[in-house]
Amino acid sequence: MDQHQKNRRQTIAMLSAMLASGMTSVAIPGFAENKVSSTLRIGYQKYGPLTILKGTGALEKRLAPLGVEVKWTEFPAGPQLLEGLNVGSIDFGTTGEAPPIFAQAAGADLVYVANEPAAPGGEAIVVPKNSTLKSVAELKGKKIVLNKGSNVHYLLVKVLEKAGIAYHDVQTIFLPPADARAAFERGSVDAWAIWDPFLAAAEKQLGARVLIDGKGAVSNHQFYLAARPYAQKRPDVLQALLDELGRTDEWVLQNAKQTTSVFSAQTGLPADVVELSNSRFSFHVQAINEQVIREQQGIADTFADLKLIPKKIQIKDAVFDLKLSSK
Repeated sequence: MDQHQKNRRQTIAMLSAMLASGMTSVAIPGFAENKVSSTLRIGYQKYGPLTILKGTGALEKRLAPLGVEVKWTEFPAGPQLLEGLNVGSIDFGTTGEAPPIFAQAAGADLVYVANEPAAPGGEAIVVPKNSTLKSVAELKGKKIVLNKGSNVHYLLVKVLEKAGIAYHDVQTIFLPPADARAAFERGSVDAWAIWDPFLAAAEKQLGARVLIDGKGAVSNHQFYLAARPYAQKRPDVLQALLDELGRTDEWVLQNAKQTTSVFSAQTGLPADVVELSNSRFSFHVQAINEQVIREQQGIADTFADLKLIPKKIQIKDAVFDLKLSSK
């Protein structure tokens, strides 16, 4: 084994140990050094324009003249995706509102580069179809499963607040979507805070009943985020990527059936689940404006007050301006 192979194996072993221990804010020398001139590593989830863009292959064609290849990695949820960004395994990805706040508070060197408009109907707290629960007030003392640090974490905080229930008066169980669904199906939890398309799948496949969604409580913006070093070195690549996301958004709005077909092929989800999920998503990539920054700051302050993050942070410190249209 040559020295290069030995160093690579040692680095991978170190990364595996970090992930196993839950560490999120330590840089690994050399690992984050992506060949920024040749590869764009994108983290995506089972929703939104990135998934569709992956399916069309348009980004690969757009970046080929720049000599940039694209590598795609799927993640189960935003916190896990930003873990990957923090340790240097991806350069760019999309998440909901809460994950970048938790990541920034943990020391991740990330930047916000754009967002999609609010989609409050795309996340909800659901209960089994035979549940006797009829209101958020009845969640007091109940078991609620969710992905820690995800967009629905803030949804739970806000709907409990509106119902006059303290956050610590419910039993939160933290699991990623697949495990959370299993717990929900087994009946080992009383409610599940979840987002689309997992939400749509629960409704269509399990008969889950929406107890409350995000309307009137949260905005549920989707953010596009990048590793700061990558954004600083290759703003041209990020600009091209966001241009293609804009074209994807426009295509989606004009081609509902084709969108369903592409999305189903990429995710393995049936058409009825995809259609319901996409009907609640807002497609229009845009620059992050002052209002969105203020809303995101409010979420960060709420999490800090609840001691869910270790310190207060300033969202504006992590906003990267790519001069997109904010219209």
